[in-house]
Amino acid sequence: MFDIGISELGVIGVVALIVLGPEKLPRVARTVGNLMGRAQRYMAEVKSEVNRQIELEELRGMKSAVESSVRDIQESVSKNLGDVRDEFDSAWKEATAGLPGMGSADAGKDASGEPLGPYLAEPGRAKRLKRSGGGSVPLWYRRHSRLRGHALSGAARMARYRVRTRA
Repeated sequence: MFDIGISELGVIGVVALIVLGPEKLPRVARTVGNLMGRAQRYMAEVKSEVNRQIELEELRGMKSAVESSVRDIQESVSKNLGDVRDEFDSAWKEATAGLPGMGSADAGKDASGEPLGPYLAEPGRAKRLKRSGGGSVPLWYRRHSRLRGHALSGAARMARYRVRTRA
């Protein structure tokens, strides 16, 4: 911090001894030492905060560079995907141009003109699934492995499994 050598410290110590006296000199030296320690800690905190701010700015710059490169890659991939989709659609149209049943008038019919079925003829209609009581797990297995069909509350469980004494 300061460029003070041994000789300068000796002169300062002799002057302080003469001015302050031997009774007050140890207390003043202790106070000066505490103040110098606080000043050094404060300077270290300021330096570390400045370094953190510099690193934060560098990270923000790197983040923006990475985001821009990701954006560019995403745009190029979506553009290439669109090009491939267009090429596939055109190739599909060329390949299926002469086939029967590919026109909009024949939708929902097979090559012989018969309807494909109630679910394929109406693509917006949802299929109904067969549901038995427990799905795909047989009832005997559920009973054997004690799979619960429904959950009991704590009070209901206590009432069901409470030991009953006969009085």
